[in-house]
Amino acid sequence: MDDIVAPTATRSTSTSTGTGTSTGTRTATGTGAGTKAIRQPVRIASSMLVRALLPATRYILRGGPDVMNAAGLALALSLSQIACRAATGATSGLAALWLGPDEQLLLGPEASDIGAALQSALRDLPHSLVDVSHRQAAFEVSGPRSPLLLNAGCPLDLDPSAFPVGMCTRTVLAKAEIVLWRTSQDVFHVEVWRSFADYVSRFLAEVAREFAT
Repeated sequence: MDDIVAPTATRSTSTSTGTGTSTGTRTATGTGAGTKAIRQPVRIASSMLVRALLPATRYILRGGPDVMNAAGLALALSLSQIACRAATGATSGLAALWLGPDEQLLLGPEASDIGAALQSALRDLPHSLVDVSHRQAAFEVSGPRSPLLLNAGCPLDLDPSAFPVGMCTRTVLAKAEIVLWRTSQDVFHVEVWRSFADYVSRFLAEVAREFAT
């Protein structure tokens, strides 16, 4: 089992409440006031079945149906109104994961500017849009035995009949909360808070070692 470092980059934050949107850059405190916060790289334990994913843009969007419809048009995504389903763009690399009746996790490549795309589209609609790009890290669990690997710490039934491709949900893995998204038959996308990324990846790498014996 080897440690690999998931690359990270400094990112601005964007939030909105009510009918207005405010965008700013998160800054460090203390003597370095006015400078961008420096994030430490996320350490992820690698294995045959677990790999770190590239840095990504992440936003939590909350609002009513009008907000979700407007956001979908702005991002060229058909945001799911069906519980626990993800919507993906054909070529944009964007995705929207249903986390609740009024909540979507928006994902995109690091260079994508989801905040700018939504700023004008949602300007007149009450909503909340929060950049959580640095709050979370992501890795991929893949292979025919990936459901068994995840079930070592996740209580969900991951049989395709119960958790089909495209399904996503908040759940737990061992002692950490995660967002789990099945992107294909044998591939799962795992979103986890940065502070738990090392723990979760090491847990999975240890279970993977048992499969190899």
